[in-house]
Amino acid sequence: MTHPFEIELETILPASPEQVWEAIATGPGIDSWFMGRNELDPREGGTLVMETGGHRTQALVTAYEPGKRLATRTTTAEDGRFMAFEYLIEGRDGGSTVLRVVHSGLLGDDWQDEYDALRRGWPFHLHTLREYLTHFPGRTGTPVFAAAPAPERPGPEVRAVLARALSLPLPVTVGARAHAEPAGLPPLDGEVVRVDDECFGIRTADALLTFHHGRGMALMFHHLFGAAPEDAEAAWQRWLTALLA
Repeated sequence: MTHPFEIELETILPASPEQVWEAIATGPGIDSWFMGRNELDPREGGTLVMETGGHRTQALVTAYEPGKRLATRTTTAEDGRFMAFEYLIEGRDGGSTVLRVVHSGLLGDDWQDEYDALRRGWPFHLHTLREYLTHFPGRTGTPVFAAAPAPERPGPEVRAVLARALSLPLPVTVGARAHAEPAGLPPLDGEVVRVDDECFGIRTADALLTFHHGRGMALMFHHLFGAAPEDAEAAWQRWLTALLA
């Protein structure tokens, strides 16, 4: 049995409508703040393809009005589930832009848990978008995704392991300084810019790094804006796997 849902958010971004459009309506722009690697055919009737951790999803572009509105809709699953996304852009005086996001569709039998995860996830994504447009305007990010199991470990313990590896005190707080030297990667020196019960984010001079944690697992969603090694994603995966082994 499917269940309809809708999540609507609005945020003011420190960027022009043109900059916001570039971030939400091009593959390289989406790569710089959202999830996975993205390819967008920029036209109504085109497709948006996202690949994250080997999982590939495809959506139809249902509206494409440059600088104003982008809408997409995933294909409908056999049980009727689908997701639709709408982004509305409005310029404001002073060079800022209002972005309104509407995420809707039909969820399956476990709809309540899935809805809660989506509702919690959007503030994180919009915070990443704001950090990107504020600190890395005009640059293109390389997305990095990694995941590792942490059997039998509760979420707070996984968080503590991540914090220690990044030289962060507990509890992790905004403004704390992070440092690590992952093998095969440049040294990490940065500042915690976001914290909630499920993740914390760090901004360095050339990256936005986010560490998610839950019971028995950890995930990383990073966006690298500097000269990163070609195997950066594999190096981060090795670091996380070894940390939680």
